[in-house]
Amino acid sequence: MGNGGFSKARLARMHDALARHVERGAMPGLVALVSRRGEVHVETIGVQSFGGDRPMRRDTIFRIASVTKPITAAAAMILVEECRLRLDDPVDDLLPELADRRVLRTLASEVDDTVPANRAITLRDLLTFRLGYGAVMAFPPQYPIQHAMSAAGVAPGAELPAMTPDALMAAYGRLPLVHQPGEQWLYNSGSDILGVLIARAAGKSLGDFLQERIFATPGMTDTAFSVPADKRDRLPASYGTNWETGEFGEFDGAENSRFSKPPLFESGAGGLVSTVDDLLAFGQMLLDRGVARNQRILSRPTVETMTTDQITPAQKAASTFFPDFWETRGWGFGVSIVTKRDDLFATPGRFGWDGGYGTSWYVDPAEDLIGVLMTQRLMDSPIAPAVFRDFWTSAYQAIDD
Repeated sequence: MGNGGFSKARLARMHDALARHVERGAMPGLVALVSRRGEVHVETIGVQSFGGDRPMRRDTIFRIASVTKPITAAAAMILVEECRLRLDDPVDDLLPELADRRVLRTLASEVDDTVPANRAITLRDLLTFRLGYGAVMAFPPQYPIQHAMSAAGVAPGAELPAMTPDALMAAYGRLPLVHQPGEQWLYNSGSDILGVLIARAAGKSLGDFLQERIFATPGMTDTAFSVPADKRDRLPASYGTNWETGEFGEFDGAENSRFSKPPLFESGAGGLVSTVDDLLAFGQMLLDRGVARNQRILSRPTVETMTTDQITPAQKAASTFFPDFWETRGWGFGVSIVTKRDDLFATPGRFGWDGGYGTSWYVDPAEDLIGVLMTQRLMDSPIAPAVFRDFWTSAYQAIDD
């Protein structure tokens, strides 16, 4: 047993459990990291693309999808601490496109069948996904608002928005809210809008603000909205199932990747690329109550607020995500939080999130544990895939004290 309290024999099980997913062809390779009390264990398995021979490496750069959301939330809280933003102020001054909202009369209503919003949208609404925009969990799409969001280019999904920030806000400005502000929780859209708010408040791009205020201090040197040419050999191919055809294939190739050049829209909901060590550094900063390399990025009270369940029982009852999610989980600012133990890796207070491109990142203060799993196999449903569950089971069963 090392300083982290892991059983070396039990850690060996992790490799075998994860390798099985690669061997059966679910993905060409993966990288996994688990850290406890400063002891770090890393697994690199397989190759970067089907049919290729370039091995997965510890510094392989992955598209982290929704693991972007906690980072965007942390950026917003930096501005809150500086009193440049306030949690309960309307966002109308910086996001005038969201002023004077109209709200669908019912979920099934046509997009012009609306009532006035009861109040303005606030920063807190964006952080907690209670603003009124987001993913309506009905597949295939069946409601007029789902089709309208798709036509406007802002429907949540594997394809990130491909428009300027101003165009994105104009698109949302033409759409009604699905529900009254603060009434319920809808996934995803709040983080994209939050990224625009941060950029406008800071007077610079979201990417520049993240680099200066979050990435630089802990040394997150490979986290960005695109991969520069001199790092391109570290970007693997990405694969997934086409939900319309049912066919499995390449989603985003290593060559000519959509992440190989700066995007038109820097998505605060899912646009970052990163490495296991960069996400370890971000998680360690939160675990250390806002401090990285002896420099404070966030205050301890801010981290505690971000990682506290902010969704009320009534809001949970009104919100659908995937089966039984709210029975054991809550939502803070950009992160899911475990509220009830229902599995060996479900420690109450554990926080983090998963990314739809095949990534998983969580921090467990009670166990002093951080875990990162990076694959490039898109999730087939909102329910965590088997490789995620096997990784977390392997990490927690290895705890030996």
